[in-house]
Amino acid sequence: MAGKFELFTDKAGETRFRLKAGNGQIILASEGYKRKASALNGVESVRRNAADPKRFERAETTSGKWRFNLRATNGQVIGTSETYESEAARDNGIESVMKNAPEAKLEDLT
Repeated sequence: MAGKFELFTDKAGETRFRLKAGNGQIILASEGYKRKASALNGVESVRRNAADPKRFERAETTSGKWRFNLRATNGQVIGTSETYESEAARDNGIESVMKNAPEAKLEDLT
């Protein structure tokens, strides 16, 4: 099963997207957008930028866990991962985004 983007409305009424791997696990989530069109632009930005390993910002949290951000060419964060227990798991998450995002279908749940 291929990965997919889900577009949805959060409790605050903002539009968000998440990228799910083929197994259904969320591998990247967006910020909230006031306009649906802006969220759709975010999805396209993820598709374009996910293929470039230099766009991924790897980080360790203050609690000793691991996460990453995907940044656009202008430096803006366009997606954030969950937190991972290990550096290797985080790196696997990055590989999953790189593999799934470019061809992921969009499911509009709004």
